Amino acid sequence: MGKIVRTLSEDGSVLCAALDSTDIVREIAKMHGSSPVVTAALGRLSTAAAMMGAMLKYKDDELTLRINGSGPCGTLTAVSDYRGNVKCSVSNPVVNIPTKPDGSLDVETAVGCDGSLTVIKDMELKEPYCGQVPLVSGNIAEDITSYYAISEQLPTVVALGISFGERAEIEAAAGFMVQIVPPVMDKAVEILERNLSNMDDISAMLEKHLTPEDIAMTALSGLGAEILDSWECGYFCGCSREKTEQILVSLGREEIEKLIKEQKETEVCCHFCNKKYIFSADDMSKLLKETKS
Repeated sequence: MGKIVRTLSEDGSVLCAALDSTDIVREIAKMHGSSPVVTAALGRLSTAAAMMGAMLKYKDDELTLRINGSGPCGTLTAVSDYRGNVKCSVSNPVVNIPTKPDGSLDVETAVGCDGSLTVIKDMELKEPYCGQVPLVSGNIAEDITSYYAISEQLPTVVALGISFGERAEIEAAAGFMVQIVPPVMDKAVEILERNLSNMDDISAMLEKHLTPEDIAMTALSGLGAEILDSWECGYFCGCSREKTEQILVSLGREEIEKLIKEQKETEVCCHFCNKKYIFSADDMSKLLKETKS
């Protein structure tokens, strides 16, 4: 399981969320059979989605991040609930491209930067909130920071990282997000800027095995920060045969009749967990009775 920690400065003007997403990213690699560079991209996006989801207010709220940068891995999607439980998918899970000169994974090239980041918040309103911004770099952390600046006008710093071993095994994954909450306090901003400039980058933090508490309290050092709350979260899909039946019913009578005629069995695969649901012709005929013309 992952662990989310949220801290708040004494004056209430700076909020920090930090997440140890190691187990989540390991599950992503296992679930999707992704190559290291795609695992890094999905891991970063899912870590960000989990932290952003944890800022939602109500238990039925849901947040979706979608990136299409025209890179070889295609579209990446991560969906989180209000507790930071997250699931993800990618068009092409296996991408093999050269590493950067320093030996690090070239996530930016895998994702691409000719496209957009879309943020959808389903908060049980009549229509979900949807914000979209052009990609800045394909780095994901920089793109989400840009989203907050452009779409929500909230000064935000996002850091995301995944550490791999010599055999491409995932050693650690984490992220943190610092947000300045209006009204902005100049002194708090000054201290925060100094803290962030003096902090190690996320990769160094992972190598030092810092906990989410360590990261969050370091970011808000000198601001009288307190830990608001912490809890566990994980990779959670939530698909089921019943939900899949509802999707098939929504296709309409004509499409279901076509599927019955063309194939003995209808297979539906969940893009988030790769679980397959098989429906026989008899199963489809039963669903047809529930379908409106």
